[in-house]
Amino acid sequence: MLTGKQKRFLRSKAHHLTPIFQVGKGGVNENMIKQINDALEARELLKVSVLQNCEDDKDEVANDLTKGARAELVQVIGNTIVLYKESRENKQLELPQ
Repeated sequence: MLTGKQKRFLRSKAHHLTPIFQVGKGGVNENMIKQINDALEARELLKVSVLQNCEDDKDEVANDLTKGARAELVQVIGNTIVLYKESRENKQLELPQ
């Protein structure tokens, strides 16, 4: 689990990122979770945007993605979800203690 300090650090790092995934009408599926997992392994921190036509609630989408990708939810802000998962081979971010 992330501490408040670590979440603040990650939010500041995520601020300038643009969302690289969009959850739309189809909602969250296996393929999307696999792609997000791969992207998290490469980047550690990413944004997912929830489109207007998505039938699921954004908090529900965030929950599905964190469970599916075994990632940490940093924040849900507006229709954007920020996810973090420590990379096994490509570690870039050093979290504060």
